[in-house]
Amino acid sequence: MSSLLQLGTHRSYHLYRKETDMRKGFNQLCGIITNELGRQVTQGDAFIFINRPRTHLKLLVYEQGGFTIFYRRLQQGAFEVPAFDLDAKSMVLTVDQLHFILQGISLQTIRYRKRYQQRAPAG
Repeated sequence: MSSLLQLGTHRSYHLYRKETDMRKGFNQLCGIITNELGRQVTQGDAFIFINRPRTHLKLLVYEQGGFTIFYRRLQQGAFEVPAFDLDAKSMVLTVDQLHFILQGISLQTIRYRKRYQQRAPAG
């Protein structure tokens, strides 16, 4: 994975449900985000687009005064896409899920072990 791409929990990662023509650039991808997903492009969230054969992935994010596109093309294999709710236009991925997709780790075989989670105080 690229050392240029810094993934973290400080933003949400939205995977677009439909396959995307990878010839689309900044303006066309922003149009999808605004018109189809109804989201603000400049809020700091990242938006992930994958082509039909799942060999190309673009991640679009707005950072400090400009847009950045991370573009990854696989030499072999395909990106695994999680199962979607049929009515959903996108789904939110955890940073771990995005790492797994980029690194080629099967999402079907990942099992999370129970961990303690502190409950928020009532009130």
